[in-house]
Amino acid sequence: MTRFIIGAILMAMAFTANAAEPELTQEWDKTFPKSEKVDHCKAVFQNRFGITLAADVYKPKWAEGRLAAIAVSGPFGAVKEQVSGRYAQELAGRGFLTIAFDPSFTGESGGEPRNINSPDINTEDFQAAVDYLISRDDVDPERVGICGICGWGGFALNAAAIDTRIKATVAVTMYDMSRVIAKGYDDSADTPEARRAMRKAMNDQRIKDFRNGQPTYQAVLPNPDELTADSPQFLRDYVSFYKTPRGYHRRSPGSNDGWAVTAALSLLNTKLLAYADEIESPVLLVHGEKAHSRYFGETAFKMLKGDNKELLIVPGASHCDLYDGGGKNAIPFDRIQAFYRKYLK
Repeated sequence: MTRFIIGAILMAMAFTANAAEPELTQEWDKTFPKSEKVDHCKAVFQNRFGITLAADVYKPKWAEGRLAAIAVSGPFGAVKEQVSGRYAQELAGRGFLTIAFDPSFTGESGGEPRNINSPDINTEDFQAAVDYLISRDDVDPERVGICGICGWGGFALNAAAIDTRIKATVAVTMYDMSRVIAKGYDDSADTPEARRAMRKAMNDQRIKDFRNGQPTYQAVLPNPDELTADSPQFLRDYVSFYKTPRGYHRRSPGSNDGWAVTAALSLLNTKLLAYADEIESPVLLVHGEKAHSRYFGETAFKMLKGDNKELLIVPGASHCDLYDGGGKNAIPFDRIQAFYRKYLK
């Protein structure tokens, strides 16, 4: 009994620590070069759960008056210094005020324990970013959009389904994290037995974590020298981004110790796209032709209704090519810009 009391105290202390303001890195520590076309600063704001989120704000140098604004986040396991910041800075250079934010429990944002996720809280993170943008004097509150990349593409669609203030949504190389957790890649483990085994393993881990007073973490990706001839191409692509100078960042879960072992529990019991067919605002889905994740976007597109929905397939591109261009300018920024220009006018 004593062990359980100690565990409860330690967990309570961890959650209390969430109230502290995060310490933000002021130097430029992104995985992409700084643009001379935009001004950059840091910002913090709270979500509805009281968690303080950290963001990079990018604003066009020539900006005047109230601008259309876009909140960007993702991929799943990344931080704002990797992919979302690259997108936010590029879109700011094209005339939008943008923010790239770290989701709750990751990067420079608050939330304890670290490196966990929640479909409810992470959807709320997008809504809190919208709160922040609308509150700015230099943002037109009727011209706010969001952009979710990889796993945060699914959260972006979930946010678009609930938040009527979001006027346009772009989901790039999206994952439906609830589907892949519950069913495996390509739905290859879609059985009650497989899900029951996952539930048992994660709930057994909960007891261990409670007794230890902290979560256990497990790296998602191997190091480059641990890849074998049998390693699938999509795994090689992830390692090439997260585990090499191309995309490594010291605060990124994907680059380092990964997620808490129990992180996927709530995703296992949630359907992120349950109300995707009720999204009335415009949506652009972007996927690489060769992306292993392409089926998520194609399924989501079939769920969307109305004549303001688009699916863009980028020829020859893989999943991670849309993280940073893949050395071949694979990110279709012109099309993304045109979409936002059309619907955030």
